[in-house]
Amino acid sequence: MGVEVHGTVAGGWEPVREAFARNFERLGERGAALAVYRDGHRVVDLWAGTKDVDGDAPWQRDTAQVVRSATKGVTAAAVLMLHERGLLDLDAPVGRYWPEFKAHGKEGVLVRHVLGHRAGLPVLDCPLSFADATDPVRAAEAVAAQAPVWEPGTDHGYHALTYGWLVDELVRRVTGKGTGEWIASEMAAPLGLDLWVGLPASEAHRVGRVGKVEGPEPSGALRARPKRSVTAAYTDPDSLTRRAFAAIDPSPDHNDPAFHAAALPAANGIATADGLARFYASLTGPVDGVRLLSPDTAERARAQESAGDDRVLVVGTRFGLGYMLHGSASPLLAPGSFGHPGRGGSLGFADPESGVALGYVTNGFRRTVTADPRAQALIRAVRESVRLPLDAPGRA
Repeated sequence: MGVEVHGTVAGGWEPVREAFARNFERLGERGAALAVYRDGHRVVDLWAGTKDVDGDAPWQRDTAQVVRSATKGVTAAAVLMLHERGLLDLDAPVGRYWPEFKAHGKEGVLVRHVLGHRAGLPVLDCPLSFADATDPVRAAEAVAAQAPVWEPGTDHGYHALTYGWLVDELVRRVTGKGTGEWIASEMAAPLGLDLWVGLPASEAHRVGRVGKVEGPEPSGALRARPKRSVTAAYTDPDSLTRRAFAAIDPSPDHNDPAFHAAALPAANGIATADGLARFYASLTGPVDGVRLLSPDTAERARAQESAGDDRVLVVGTRFGLGYMLHGSASPLLAPGSFGHPGRGGSLGFADPESGVALGYVTNGFRRTVTADPRAQALIRAVRESVRLPLDAPGRA
């Protein structure tokens, strides 16, 4: 018997429901939700499976999950909104707002370098404990004391955890608030988003347990096994890859209430699928009268800042201002799409040309970093529903 899928899809979006159900039948999905908006209106709202990866309680419409690095896209919007308000200049040195940061050759690091993963700071020579990582003063001091591992602005590499501390201190310096607080008041509240960076105790009951799951090996366009260079990077304790993901040591328990309540703006956002999709819809158009970014800023967000071999992920990546862009390492809906995956599965993105915004959350983390097979199956179904060829973005 197949999984019972709850929720609704608008006419013409039936392929998405079918793909969502197949993820449970064929790809090892345990519990998940998917929301899609088009032109500011929700057209897909689906959920199925169990709330906890290791439990029996059913997933509810308001179930939320840790979305890992999908948090970065939300965090980036805070910086872009502050730029619109004249509080942060994307072309200014970070040290203008944070003088202590200029130490050890970082005087030339620009705000846009941070968003484009070009700051040269993906690792910490002395990894932080969880207590220090969630203390904004200690985390900022650690990043300010770190020397770059390449000349800032000359290359790019994924700042898996340090991205959050860099952005958080910039937001604090110009607003007096932590990034999580600012997101709650300036983004989540106006839009009614079920999305948090620092979960309130009142919402803790909604969060499911996450964990690792196995699934069939991907086939077709997705590589069945990673390249040898990628495998080596993730197994070598001295590689930038391992060190970037180990900037907090030991790695925190993603099911610990203390982890949920803390604010790590690169890695511990918690959201419903609708919260993530609604957020992305508001970046490129109004949602119930609220739009977070102006058209000009949204265009800046998806303008390419970095492209090519990523020093940390060891594959070719493309970044705009805080967002991953469509490419072979992270295929999105169409060439103009921008968003961010979360390591293990979750995904949020917007595609301005088609008017589509998507949010996908899951409690089952696979070994993928970017192109999770479940998310890719859903993207293909969305593309079918809007009749949008991959190489020809535009309205159906």
